[in-house]
Amino acid sequence: MIETEPGDEVDARGLLCPLPVLRLRKRLMSAPPGTRLRLIATDPAAVVDVPHFCAEGGHVMVEMRDLGDGAREFTVERGQVSRPATR
Repeated sequence: MIETEPGDEVDARGLLCPLPVLRLRKRLMSAPPGTRLRLIATDPAAVVDVPHFCAEGGHVMVEMRDLGDGAREFTVERGQVSRPATR
């Protein structure tokens, strides 16, 4: 695992599906495998979308926690090989 700096987060508050996951994906793909990023999202669908994105992409959702005011923080570790998403 590569520890990240305090600023290594994706702030997706106020964005609706699929934008929070798309922003997370963009940041993860520019980071080396093992890097952890935090996604902050207020979209209620993120509770389903982020774990699904991680499972499909070969990433690990390390933690999800409620920040209050409808926001949640997801800590995601980039996997070794990203598999293409299927629908």
